[in-house]
Amino acid sequence: MMKRLVAYFSASKTTEKVANMIAEEGGYDICEITPKEAYTKADLNWMDKKSRSSVEIKDKKIRPEIKNNDIDMSQYDEIILGFPIWWYVAPTIVNTFLEKYDFSGKKIILFATSGGSGFGNTVKELQPSAPNSEIVEGKLLNRATKQEIADWIKEI
Repeated sequence: MMKRLVAYFSASKTTEKVANMIAEEGGYDICEITPKEAYTKADLNWMDKKSRSSVEIKDKKIRPEIKNNDIDMSQYDEIILGFPIWWYVAPTIVNTFLEKYDFSGKKIILFATSGGSGFGNTVKELQPSAPNSEIVEGKLLNRATKQEIADWIKEI
């Protein structure tokens, strides 16, 4: 039996709601990617070029610190990884998470929430952070219902 982990980053609780629905529907373990320094509303102001999120997304080398999650990744076959889309890519804190663990031989299935943009270059920008894994674009799950999530889980 394949074992899956739902890992997610959620700056405004939108992605968290979807992640919890996926974990509950699939009976999967769940792990929040928690920033060491929480994002404030001002940090998330995408119209401010000097906001934390704007600065992080422009400099792909930035790796926001995450709180220590000691997860034994060896017990999981697949990771369902969720995050909000920021400017057509995952926030760089997702790279921090991917670089913290060994995902060799694992499949990482992405899901995201977004105010309007799609996955864009997300897979291409995440792959170097988990080089020996297979990262696949999953689905945008904006305002997803339990049924839509159940249907998606059956597809993956």
